Amino acid sequence: MFKTTDQFKEVCVLGGSGFVGSAIVAKLDAAGYSVKVLTRRRESAKHLILLPNVQVEECNVADYHSLNSALRGADVVINLLGILQQNRRSTFKAIHHQLPAQLAKICVDLNITRLIHMSSLQAGENAPSQYLRSKGAGEAALHAFQNQLNITIFKPSVIFGRGDSFINLFATLIKTLPVVLLAKPDAKFQPVWVEDVASCFVACIPNTATYDKTYELAGPKVYSFRELIKSVMNALQVQRPIIGLNDKLSYAQAFMMELIPVKLMSRDNVRSMEIDSVSEQSFPTVFKITPTALETVIPQYLVDQTPRGAYDRFRRTAAR
Repeated sequence: MFKTTDQFKEVCVLGGSGFVGSAIVAKLDAAGYSVKVLTRRRESAKHLILLPNVQVEECNVADYHSLNSALRGADVVINLLGILQQNRRSTFKAIHHQLPAQLAKICVDLNITRLIHMSSLQAGENAPSQYLRSKGAGEAALHAFQNQLNITIFKPSVIFGRGDSFINLFATLIKTLPVVLLAKPDAKFQPVWVEDVASCFVACIPNTATYDKTYELAGPKVYSFRELIKSVMNALQVQRPIIGLNDKLSYAQAFMMELIPVKLMSRDNVRSMEIDSVSEQSFPTVFKITPTALETVIPQYLVDQTPRGAYDRFRRTAAR
């Protein structure tokens, strides 16, 4: 028997301490849900501990028995786990494909009928990158459980907002470097605001119309990579020359970045950009949201001269 919508009270979130997860958990808390956030390190989720309806629990989600135990008592499971670059400890196959399949099996075993999953725009078995193919494999694994679970899958384009790892990365590079060497300058993106994404996740929980549906989430405007960087420059009021790299140089740049300790970009990231992160669908009307434009948000967290920017600078200095 599937649970009725008014019985969804306990929500367990995998990946709840990250950029997108923190926004979703905050909205779940405000909506009155009891939220359990599973994390490898409790310290990484300390910013969520003060929320009145949120519990943070350390869990090795790769371990079947640990995950099974942590999910007991939940009415809803939200999976946000994902990596942009893989290593020996965390692979695309393990995080994007095997984990969702295991998670769905545990939900069936525990009679947790509501599962909400984060995939990626343009994910699929024929996608050009391992990242997108593994995301597509995760979706396929979940589809096998659609007769046993009420599943909703979201496929966003690049997500922006305070604390993102995309816009903020290029903002730092723009402020630091005299010239921006840009891989795949003509690649297309349709950035979506993190708060809009979070609202969709929370709104879909009790909405039976979203069961067994997949939704693409994209903002109101399409940008080339070059145009996106120019928008960041305009918000910063800092102009730098942009040198667009051809395909050969784009892959060469990514290869060199793979060799440094901080992985800013990989060749697989460049392969992902071979297909435009653009949706042919309008923003899902079921959520009654008008997607927010990039230009109305990024000045609020990129420009240090704003009061919020000064506050963020103080927090960084205080190592908080």
